[in-house]
Amino acid sequence: MAAKPSIPKGTRDFSPVEMAKRNYIFNTIRDVYHLYGFQQIETPSMEMLSTLMGKYGDEGDKLLFKIQNSGDYFSGITDEELLSRNAAKLASKFCEKGLRYDLTVPFARYVVMHRDEITFPFKRYQIQPVWRADRPQKGRYREFYQCDADVVGSDSLLNEVELMQIVDTVFSRFGIRVCIKINNRKILSGIAEIIGEADKIVDITVAIDKLDKIGLENVNAELKEKGISDEAIAKLQPIILLNGTNAEKVATLKKVLATSEVGMKGVKESEFILNTLETMGLKNEIELDLTLARGLNYYTGAIFEVKALDVQIGSITGGGRYDNLTGVFGMSGVSGVGISFGADRIFDVLNQLELYPKEAVNGTEVLFVNFGEKEAAFSMEMLLKIRAAGIRAEIFPDAAKMKKQMSYANAKNIPFVAIIGENEMNEGKTMLKNMETGEQRLVSVEELIVALQK
Repeated sequence: MAAKPSIPKGTRDFSPVEMAKRNYIFNTIRDVYHLYGFQQIETPSMEMLSTLMGKYGDEGDKLLFKIQNSGDYFSGITDEELLSRNAAKLASKFCEKGLRYDLTVPFARYVVMHRDEITFPFKRYQIQPVWRADRPQKGRYREFYQCDADVVGSDSLLNEVELMQIVDTVFSRFGIRVCIKINNRKILSGIAEIIGEADKIVDITVAIDKLDKIGLENVNAELKEKGISDEAIAKLQPIILLNGTNAEKVATLKKVLATSEVGMKGVKESEFILNTLETMGLKNEIELDLTLARGLNYYTGAIFEVKALDVQIGSITGGGRYDNLTGVFGMSGVSGVGISFGADRIFDVLNQLELYPKEAVNGTEVLFVNFGEKEAAFSMEMLLKIRAAGIRAEIFPDAAKMKKQMSYANAKNIPFVAIIGENEMNEGKTMLKNMETGEQRLVSVEELIVALQK
């Protein structure tokens, strides 16, 4: 007996109903991006490893899926290297490509390669899958879609403001209550500076970013493990546990970071973003959260993260400002800022809260029953007019028993069934049955179109 097929851990199949839901998510996000003047691009699923490596920190590099070279990938590798069993070194020898980890680094590569064709500031969005060799768990997958929007070639903080408006608009359209958390890497750099650990900024941000997941005690243990002094850890506590209103937090930070030039710059940037958004009438809460660190090395300014308020799940959107990402590809001085919606997590949230609109998940609107050759030919003429009016319609392909055809309509949640027998053909009409109420009425093709369009 053949072995039952399976799929890799951390990946999923999606049924037609699930795909309808996913398309609702993508289309909603796409529509909002268009409202703000963003244009769509796509990049390849795989990139050169030289493009990807070193952009996500040590932890990110470990999560890259590497693609084995085709052909004789052992050529050029000595027996000594093979026997050393050094996985990282061997991978660098016979893997030149990798699956993309996110959409931001490929976008930076795209900007550098296409700089002569681009008008700056360049506002692009991208809706494509990414891959991470992570441990699969609830809400965390190895293959998942990101829906990114980035602006490059502009230092203006109005870009940050508009991106937060996009986040607010998207989640308002979904009906998901969220908290939009913002922070600034300059504030974190200032904190590292005043506690005397400026050179340990990456270690501090990586540890702080885990506060929600592992708790304060474990964060402190990790900081100590990274060589940060007890005195510095003690100074860090009141800062990362700061509470109060956004204005109160800003006022405290102005005092705490008064001697740090970079820290004060981050405070001023955050204050501008918060004050401007306050006048925009956001529907969702926005919070200055100093524990937000976003553990990616390329962020240099404002950073964002979005949490759903009614479902226990990780971040469902994130992003931030990066001033020097294109510099590693030989194009310095291009600032960028972007956000990324985690479509798969949003999918799970909408499922748990049952927030999908009926019209978003329903497919076929009317099924024509097939009684035989003549009836099918008559139905096909009607179908031409109905589909031309934009109504999703189908005919059962076989002249099967009525019960089977009705079961098919029920299984696919088709709300109406059109029944055409000899009497209906003589009158040039169809019997339209409402599958929910059981009500039936004889209608012309024009009346059927009007009924279904309602």
